[in-house]
Amino acid sequence: MGDVMKLIVGLGNPGREYDNTRHNVGFKVLDNYLKKYNINYSKKFDGLFVQLEINNEKVIFLKPQKYMNLSGEVVRDFVRYYKINIEDILIINDDLDISLGKYKLKASGSSGGHNGLKNIENNLGTNKYKRLKIGISNDKNRDTKDYVLGKFNSDELSVLNKVIDISEMIINDFLLINFDLLMTKYNNN
Repeated sequence: MGDVMKLIVGLGNPGREYDNTRHNVGFKVLDNYLKKYNINYSKKFDGLFVQLEINNEKVIFLKPQKYMNLSGEVVRDFVRYYKINIEDILIINDDLDISLGKYKLKASGSSGGHNGLKNIENNLGTNKYKRLKIGISNDKNRDTKDYVLGKFNSDELSVLNKVIDISEMIINDFLLINFDLLMTKYNNN
């Protein structure tokens, strides 16, 4: 048994054209969290990652660089290589069913139609992985694909940035406290 290591994955699509799109909220959360460390991502297994030690915990922050619907393959490769336990994984993803400005921590569950989560479940062989779902609202008048690949406008970004700040606290606490406590602390928004 090696050292326990936590894996925090932000989901998104690689490539500059996807910057700032609703589907890339997971990338945004990680970039924001890591900016204070002022280190660059390294590349491995089609992923951009940073390995840090935070409060004596080894933590990998990962942005899969395959498209969203294949991101589980990248997660699986990191999990295998670093021998990470499923219970030590936190996936950060956008969620259409949660309104913008809200978020929800979940210990497990279905993919809710999210292609990234669906692929993670297929590749890990379980849906019992933890997630931080960031609300992006839904526009029923638009095709879902166009909507999630659309960019936030400045009003939406100012709402989202509050959640991104809270996400930083959530990640810090994820490394410190048990997940039930974490959910109790943050899920009343």
